Amino acid sequence: MTTPRVPAPEYPMVPPTATFEAIARDRWAALGDPGHGRLSGPEVEELVATGDPVSLAEVGDVYVPLLQLLGILAGAKAELHQRISGFLAEDRHPAPFVVGIAGSVAVGKSTTARILQALLRRSPGAPAVDLLTTDGFLFPNAELESRGLMARKGFPESYDQRRLLGTLAAIRRGDPEVVAPVYSHTAYDIVPGQYQVFRQPAIVIVEGLNVLQVVTQPQDRGVVSDFFDFSIYVDAAEEDIARWFGERLVTLCRTVFTEPGAYFHQMASLSSAEVSAIAARVWAETNVVNLRQNIAPTRSRAHLILEKGRDHHVQRILVRRP
Repeated sequence: MTTPRVPAPEYPMVPPTATFEAIARDRWAALGDPGHGRLSGPEVEELVATGDPVSLAEVGDVYVPLLQLLGILAGAKAELHQRISGFLAEDRHPAPFVVGIAGSVAVGKSTTARILQALLRRSPGAPAVDLLTTDGFLFPNAELESRGLMARKGFPESYDQRRLLGTLAAIRRGDPEVVAPVYSHTAYDIVPGQYQVFRQPAIVIVEGLNVLQVVTQPQDRGVVSDFFDFSIYVDAAEEDIARWFGERLVTLCRTVFTEPGAYFHQMASLSSAEVSAIAARVWAETNVVNLRQNIAPTRSRAHLILEKGRDHHVQRILVRRP
């Protein structure tokens, strides 16, 4: 089986520079307060995505310090809102604190988002924390087919960018209720008639492949990251992400895809070797192309980068300094 050659990336994993301060995991872990963000082992297991091992130690070492940093920033924003409202003599509902999470397919974005959501919900005051995944703003499969974009699902042009921007704008200005479409990974499509409802949450986490991208369609007014107060890029070496993608697809074929209604149900009967071959082709033809062209070039725009090692665990944290 032959796959097209994709040019090697021209960028390394982000090195420590004057813009980013690199912090080793042990030093980062020492910044955390053990009294913050307690999750049990079973709770963590429910939050992690397929093939993304996260232990209680990782939650304590990596996510608890991140939780505290977000708490500082959210508190500063709330205080600023109060001061400005007082100056303008107005009583306006405060805008939510919005966190963006970007990164490749299979790198662990959704796990990072769900763990942060669970920890933030247990922070002082038990704020309402909602998670918005940009998968819900993919065009339905029928629309992608009509536009000839089905093979580029996940690329920037496969999303209803205008609807996503409109939804974020409504959430940000504090509309009483905002609805967003829902995507099913089992059906591999938007779920007709099903919506996620946002009712003025205090914190919103926005997770997706291209949420830090600045190149949009000419008709789009603004970009997704315009709404972010803080952004995170989950990073790893290409060869590791490719391996994780293949391993995850094999696992899905033995679990989720066995359901009769699953879009990829026919793959459940394939051998592990056959599934691995398909994963390698999809990675080479689609995922790595999207990663190199659209996703990885945006990581230097993040406020914080989580760098993972071969074992899927975070090894280093890079923090953008003012």
